[in-house]
Amino acid sequence: MPIASIIKDLEGNINRLQSEYDQKRGTKEHIEQVIKESKLKLEKRKSEKDLLEQVNLLFHETSEFAREQSRQQIESLVTHFLQYVFGENFSFEIELRSRGGQPWADFYVVSQEGKYRVKNEPQDARGGGVVDVVSLALRIAILQSHNNPPIDGPIILDEPAKHVSEEYIVRVTQFLKEVHGFSERQIVVVTHQQHLSEVADKAFRVELKEGRSEVTVREF
Repeated sequence: MPIASIIKDLEGNINRLQSEYDQKRGTKEHIEQVIKESKLKLEKRKSEKDLLEQVNLLFHETSEFAREQSRQQIESLVTHFLQYVFGENFSFEIELRSRGGQPWADFYVVSQEGKYRVKNEPQDARGGGVVDVVSLALRIAILQSHNNPPIDGPIILDEPAKHVSEEYIVRVTQFLKEVHGFSERQIVVVTHQQHLSEVADKAFRVELKEGRSEVTVREF
């Protein structure tokens, strides 16, 4: 084979190898750039993950703090209501726990006689309308402790103390007057109990006479 032909073949191979080298070098540089960008994205995602974990922890701690504050406020107001009606031996407790992954609250009425302490669920506590009083106090406490946003408007109660005995019903009416004083809410009560109607500023008495409802208004 002539030398010129050999040289020409060698030059052709060199050019082909150079072309393959340049192509693979370009591919390598592209891969290196992709790896570099991926590392930057990974670092950014790790930073975002750390930030989200901190935010989640902050939300959790804030939620726990708000829940504890609400628990204390509600316990205090319901305890005040119980003691106002039934005496200082009574108090109200709330136990918070997780149930099925959701926050859960258990309510208890505690009575203290000397060194003896009895803790029951409200429905198992003694008579005299404890459940009615706790239910009424809870509704008022939740309304008053809801600050974000605050809940405005009147309190409308339908037979709020129908199981409260005559011995304690006057104290319930006095407490409702106190609630009106510190909450500045209008309180509307539907009741068959004379004591509750007499404590109102204005009472509408509805009577059925000869098949027709008659309304009389009393202002105190």
